Amino acid sequence: MEILGLMSGTSLDGLDIAHVSFEFYGDKIHYQLQHAHTFDLDDTLLKKLNLATKMSAEKLFILDKELGRFYADCILRFMDEHGLEKSQIDAIASHGQTIFHQPQNGFTLQIACGSTIAFLTGIPVINDFRTLDVIAGGQGAPLVPIGDFELFSEEADAFLNLGGFANISFQKNNTIHAFDISPANLPSNLLIQQTGMLYDANGVKAKSGNINQSLLSALNALPFYASKGPKSLGTEWLQQEYMPLFDQTDTLENLLRTHTEHVAFQVARILNEEKLSSVYITGGGAKNTYFIERLSHHYKGKCVIPNNQIIDFKEAIVFAFLGARYLRNESTNVPSVTGASKSLCTGVYHRGR
Repeated sequence: MEILGLMSGTSLDGLDIAHVSFEFYGDKIHYQLQHAHTFDLDDTLLKKLNLATKMSAEKLFILDKELGRFYADCILRFMDEHGLEKSQIDAIASHGQTIFHQPQNGFTLQIACGSTIAFLTGIPVINDFRTLDVIAGGQGAPLVPIGDFELFSEEADAFLNLGGFANISFQKNNTIHAFDISPANLPSNLLIQQTGMLYDANGVKAKSGNINQSLLSALNALPFYASKGPKSLGTEWLQQEYMPLFDQTDTLENLLRTHTEHVAFQVARILNEEKLSSVYITGGGAKNTYFIERLSHHYKGKCVIPNNQIIDFKEAIVFAFLGARYLRNESTNVPSVTGASKSLCTGVYHRGR
């Protein structure tokens, strides 16, 4: 199977497209990343997405179609650049852009209209991978662990993705466990974007600050950290519970340092409690050398950092894998991870033309 995996995370740092080939030999799976590219969101679209949670239903529907057209345009440019014909691609597997994530209220919403993408590219699209899991009583997240253990199982004992949020997956007593640990890149991006910068490259500004001990204690005391998985985080929690604790009278450097220390502590706490001897780290935060330094200080095991292609595109690769599993009518969720009542082949299929 030849699948295009599309991933756009909560940190809004672009649309990742991965062209992945899959070969299935009984229980064995071989994958090959053929091509990959990240397309930046233009400023107009970025501003709209940052305001999406406060939009009217009408404006949100308009944005859904607009984002679908943007995705389709990126796909067509990607295929043209790499000389791909639509007949070569079995399907596009799209995560979409998460706007609302409220499994406790029975819904999650990722936009970027699948029908629009399918019509404009002429290729079948599978999207909305999370909703059916939520309907079955699950969190709808995380979905990546099934790929962690089918495609990357030999790399480490645990898998950590550092995107807008930090999430982990690992096996215990032959059962896969996975959940969101804490925020990761989103708060630091929100803080530093007030200065006009997009992100704190290598954690340089965070490293120059001092820990605000009262803020660190307040962050570590948030009720989410005492709850057990399955559990997941969304931007609603970030806006209501996490960011209001930040005292804007302190310096930017101190706030960044404190957030970094908090995340490193929370991630290491889980790794140490579960006695995981190695962790495979991907996502944009894997390139933050200061964060990795602080994680290594708290964590007793080994941090494994793969090459940049895997760091940047692992989640897009896994969503391509979910698309392949959908086409094979195989489960795409893991009930022990999401809390759903059963294994399900989640996703919605949109015919090409």
